[in-house]
Amino acid sequence: MTGSVRIDSWLWAVRAYKTRSAATTACRAGHIRLNGDKVKAAQPVRVGDEVRVRISGFDRILIVRQLLVKRVGAPLAALAFDDRTPEREPQAALGLRDRGAGRPTKRERRDIDKLRGRSAPDSNIFSD
Repeated sequence: MTGSVRIDSWLWAVRAYKTRSAATTACRAGHIRLNGDKVKAAQPVRVGDEVRVRISGFDRILIVRQLLVKRVGAPLAALAFDDRTPEREPQAALGLRDRGAGRPTKRERRDIDKLRGRSAPDSNIFSD
């Protein structure tokens, strides 16, 4: 095997992206870092390099263990890198409604506002 592989090809081969063009687009957008530097799609990656992939707002940290040119099955792809991504703390879904549930009622809206920490408007605006 050669000493280096294009980073977009490697990201596609290890199944970080569904298509090679998606990996290339991520490189152009600056979502891929190789050893701390933003890279172009043709940048060569070598064994031992640290690749940071920004997917849906979070960074995945991958250490290259094996160079792959062609896409392989998921079990073999998992052996090609060491995942050093730190654990994310679970985030609570505050005030999310089911899709198609319609517009919230006044009571539901007040409950959602209370969950989100918003103060309710003065309820006694007509009192003397």
